[in-house]
Amino acid sequence: MAPGVALALGAMVLLGFVDLVYKRGTAAGVQAHHFLMLQGWFFLPGVLAYGIATGTFAPAPYMLWGMAAGLFVLVALYNFARALASGGVSVIAPIFRLSFTVTTALAVLLLSEPLTAWKLAGLATALCAVWLLLGADAGAAPARRTARAALAHALVAMAAMGVANFLYKVGAAAGGIPATFIAGQALVFTPLATAFAWKVDGAIRPPPRGWRYGAATAALFLVALVMLFESLALGEASVLVPISQMGFVVTAVVGVLFMREPFTLRKACGLAFALAALACLAKS
Repeated sequence: MAPGVALALGAMVLLGFVDLVYKRGTAAGVQAHHFLMLQGWFFLPGVLAYGIATGTFAPAPYMLWGMAAGLFVLVALYNFARALASGGVSVIAPIFRLSFTVTTALAVLLLSEPLTAWKLAGLATALCAVWLLLGADAGAAPARRTARAALAHALVAMAAMGVANFLYKVGAAAGGIPATFIAGQALVFTPLATAFAWKVDGAIRPPPRGWRYGAATAALFLVALVMLFESLALGEASVLVPISQMGFVVTAVVGVLFMREPFTLRKACGLAFALAALACLAKS
């Protein structure tokens, strides 16, 4: 098993649950800008408390990479929430998590990470899984119209998150500590998310029903990002990021079992390809 795979798998599961919380929040009427603002309000004190409690928060130059990542994460999550407002989680989440292709391309081109046969097989089967899951609900005309309406937001979210995850690898390679790097991200993310919500509403008006969703995503994100950062300190971004971003397996399964989304032969094949991709990437 490649170094860091166990941590990347843990991040994958938690990020899958993040996607589900986003879907539940948007279904409950929490708008994207409110969602991000409340998430930031919980995330920033959470990461600072984690860093202080563990004695690992120490401002350093690599925090600048975290701040850059914070900007891209804000763009990614805003567009992801907008896409989920009109699209099914089993369709939008796979598009969003396709961000691993952007991260892998950047890691190979800019960090000279190798492309092995197992890695290529894992990426190929992961792409097949995403394609199968993306088209799994395409049978009905309303679903096709919904997918077209949400596609632009989902693609922007995908590209931005791919860059953010690449910056995580850069920060880890620079000897960064998770709490410090992620604090840099939060120091950019939270004030920008709050300022954007203020601009949209003309005031700070967090919806009462949004607090629990913001708290849940902040807690899940914090643990997931620490695990992802720790994994990237051990191994290659072109292996570990694709694994961590396959949380769409979790969202697709839960979406079918508990959210009454349809389960088709195509969706079953997509999940099978996703499992094959995980096996190949873990082997590489």
